[in-house]
Amino acid sequence: MNMNHPEITCAKIIDQIGTVFVSEKRETLEKVLCGFLAGGHILFEDNPGLGKTLLVKLFARVTGCSWKRVQFTPDLMPADIIGTKIWKGSDAGFELEKGPVFTNFLLADEINRALPKTQSALLEAMEERQVTIEGTTYKLTPPFTVMATQNPIEMEGTYPLPEAQMDRFIMRLSLGYAGTANEECEILKRRISWKKDDPVGDLAEVISQEELIILQREVEDVYVDENILKYIAEIVTATRKKTGVLVGASPRGSLALLKLVRAWAMIHGRDFVIPDDVKMLAVDALAHRIILDMENVLEGLKPEDKINEVISNTEVPKEYTRKAL
Repeated sequence: MNMNHPEITCAKIIDQIGTVFVSEKRETLEKVLCGFLAGGHILFEDNPGLGKTLLVKLFARVTGCSWKRVQFTPDLMPADIIGTKIWKGSDAGFELEKGPVFTNFLLADEINRALPKTQSALLEAMEERQVTIEGTTYKLTPPFTVMATQNPIEMEGTYPLPEAQMDRFIMRLSLGYAGTANEECEILKRRISWKKDDPVGDLAEVISQEELIILQREVEDVYVDENILKYIAEIVTATRKKTGVLVGASPRGSLALLKLVRAWAMIHGRDFVIPDDVKMLAVDALAHRIILDMENVLEGLKPEDKINEVISNTEVPKEYTRKAL
């Protein structure tokens, strides 16, 4: 890995994934990588069948990490996720049977189909990178990222995620359907060329698990001018005063946006953040953290609309330094 130019490594990761995953917008894959490098968890709100599972497998493969998948259903129990202790006899005593949370990339598929009690089982793992089983705490091996998928709330048999859990996701994204018939056709052509349903095993590993952790640490070296910090703070605080917003973004939202813009800058070859980075990621980092009042909901407005209004009405810093003075 080129430690002096991490953007080259990031580009190789995206290029390798792009050989399998069809997307007309490269920035979608860059945003997913941005979330990983920022050390956060990602929520995808999408319909089934859009390639979310494939995307997790691809990122795990090219970064040398492990991955596991949990299909969330109404009868899923917390122990099915974090694990439990099983009696192995008088000689062995109780032994830990690890759940799928003990991995690097955890795909929580259709997370809003499980009951709130089960959804909450992930909270400690997401926030503390550890789980507690029958009074004993177990650390999760870094890097650890939850990539959850959520069906639209209006679909039958879904439960809205608790606000506390929504706030743990560093960003919410949507892959969406293929943009054009040509893009859809490209998906079919690649399936024919693979001669199998799952081509993930054919991809080369771009970086190792240890190198991914180093990349995450590199994000902390990206400089952020105080005027950029004020810009982030003004956007976030404005969501709390915005007409029609019942609950604004929390301070965790500010921190999430800060982490993301630093990772975004690094991916694009800069060791400093610019205002455009904030504009690019503000909706992804903040929209899922605000709650609209009923009047705005009935009018068909979405949280994304309010965040875009806030961005439009917030003055962009005209002066900022690119390195510490």
